[in-house]
Amino acid sequence: MPKVVRFYETGGPEVLKIEELPLMEPGVGEVRLKVEAIGLNRAEVMFRQGQYLENPTFPSRLGYEAAGVVDAIGPGTVGVKIGDRVSTIPSFSIGTYGVYGESAVVPAYAAAHYPEKLSPVEGAAIWMQYLTAFGALIEFGKLQKDDTVLITAASSSVGLAAIQIAKSVGATAIAITRGADKKSFLMEAGTDHVIATDEQDLVESVMAITLGKGAEMAFDPIAGAMLGDLTGAAAPGATIFEYGALSSAPTTFPLFAALAKGLTVRGYTLFEIAKNAESLARGKQFIYNGLENGVLKPVIDRVFPLESIVEAHRYMESNRQKGKIVVQV
Repeated sequence: MPKVVRFYETGGPEVLKIEELPLMEPGVGEVRLKVEAIGLNRAEVMFRQGQYLENPTFPSRLGYEAAGVVDAIGPGTVGVKIGDRVSTIPSFSIGTYGVYGESAVVPAYAAAHYPEKLSPVEGAAIWMQYLTAFGALIEFGKLQKDDTVLITAASSSVGLAAIQIAKSVGATAIAITRGADKKSFLMEAGTDHVIATDEQDLVESVMAITLGKGAEMAFDPIAGAMLGDLTGAAAPGATIFEYGALSSAPTTFPLFAALAKGLTVRGYTLFEIAKNAESLARGKQFIYNGLENGVLKPVIDRVFPLESIVEAHRYMESNRQKGKIVVQV
């Protein structure tokens, strides 16, 4: 029987349990994967804590991203066949179709082929980060050559994906992080500038870099007080994408800055892309092409074995990572 990860109550990493369960059979429009690697995401931490967009039904599975080989297909499945090497697009219920484990059943539409040149570990680090960044920067934001984009939480997997995508279209990327210890890493990752907010004023620094113009776009999973700083650093007519709530502080709408500069502050999640067939097709093609030609390359921070899933979640909560945390099965 395959090993899977479930939890019976919300809480810290220690609530995660590895259990052996009977092998599941895929239903109509579903496929089963022999999982090779699992990509960890902040959404799974929030789901485990009971602070996510959906609530767990116990005992609950979890997990959005896995790379593996299709070993069974359900009735009515098209586009995927047994033996295909795929990874999963986060476009399903995290509790119903959780992929943490040696075997997982997912909707066939969520199983996407990825370039042969990538390993399963890299394959498990694709869709959440790149589709999230693609949707905001390219699909909705229409980021252009010579635009400037502010990227907060820049050393996260999504932040690094945003840097790569911004550079791929000729935009200027300004990475924003708290400590100076990540500056050299972010410069090596390809960003044009780094602002460490523990020792630099964000607004003053952006205005110095942009010669007083400000940034045309911001891409932020923090919110709270960060939103005020981003509006101060924004150019007239800029768009600020808020795709998370990492700050525990209240998020106050910056009315006067928004009025004075004509700003758009937009809530955004990956599901806007993942659940729209046309947008998803554009995103998949953009990302596949970028991975194939090397413009996009997943940055892997650390790989854990499945037996260390609790430690992997603790590490994610430490915020020390620089890139994607992956669990190898």
